[in-house]
Amino acid sequence: MDISFIRTKVNDQEYDFSSHAHRERQEEQITTAEIEQVLLTGDIIEKYPKDERGESCLVAAKVKNQPLHIICGKRGSRLLIVTVYRPKPPIWKSYKQRTKELKSRV
Repeated sequence: MDISFIRTKVNDQEYDFSSHAHRERQEEQITTAEIEQVLLTGDIIEKYPKDERGESCLVAAKVKNQPLHIICGKRGSRLLIVTVYRPKPPIWKSYKQRTKELKSRV
């Protein structure tokens, strides 16, 4: 999965939210517009090619000067928003860097 696939699916409105992503979005008061903005302007900062649920990746960007992370994958030919959250310490040193490096980093 690459950023061009993600942006095409968002532009074409060919994406869905998992129940988890929908719940997290509501709890953290993250709008669909903010999610779309991240997916259209952000960077893939981690890839998970061997995820048991299928290939996925983590896209990060700032919206209104607030960092936002979106993990997305594929569901058939559509983009699946798996989860959304605002990165915070102690896991995240910055919005693009984990405290501990992982092998899956891009």
